[in-house]
Amino acid sequence: MAPQHYTPPNAREMRAYAVQRLQAGLFGLSAIVLIVGLANIIKDRARLNEDGLRPVAVASPEAATKANDPLADIGVVPSAMSNDAASATTAPPPRNGN
Repeated sequence: MAPQHYTPPNAREMRAYAVQRLQAGLFGLSAIVLIVGLANIIKDRARLNEDGLRPVAVASPEAATKANDPLADIGVVPSAMSNDAASATTAPPPRNGN
């Protein structure tokens, strides 16, 4: 058996190899774009379903002020509500027996 000599690829073979690599790269890139797009659609649909199932809470302005002021809740700063509104929202504790 005679030794085989290395023959460098000609221009046609080099071009075919470059086109094959380009096709594989573009296919991979388009697959990644497709997967990211589908994941985004799934995430948007899940968020829409979650928002649709959540009940809409209608809060009074006093409740909104109280909910937005955590320092007043723990007593660090005075409440932003007026004294009349604060006394109307808090009821005295019930008495036992009398």
